[in-house]
Amino acid sequence: MELDDDGGFTTPGGLVVPALALTWRYSRSGGAGGQHVNTSDTRVELLCDISACGWHPAIEARITESLTGAVRCVSSRSRSQWRNRVAAGERLAGLLDAAATPATPRRATRPSRGAREARLADKRQTGERKAARAWKSED
Repeated sequence: MELDDDGGFTTPGGLVVPALALTWRYSRSGGAGGQHVNTSDTRVELLCDISACGWHPAIEARITESLTGAVRCVSSRSRSQWRNRVAAGERLAGLLDAAATPATPRRATRPSRGAREARLADKRQTGERKAARAWKSED
């Protein structure tokens, strides 16, 4: 993910996310790290307002169907703010691309003859195994 000149970016799937739709927030990361952690705002929170992106209504509907009106990605893995920015942007791009791709409809198929025969043979074998466990009187 590379930022455009205006601060937006383009996802690998081709969606253009304008800078106006993005809100970046920075805060201090938790955990160990000594004095550096106490003074640096390395945790990155990226918010994307889907309605402000200006995409085609069909794409916007697909994305809002699986995601909410605003998508939030947080990264605090790295000690570098820039690396956390890149990680949050890549995560957002992945979420948007996955939500924008239409689901392929399932084609109804029938099991083959061999699969049906194998299933019935397995059921027969299971039934015989369970019948062998039954208690039999000694009469």
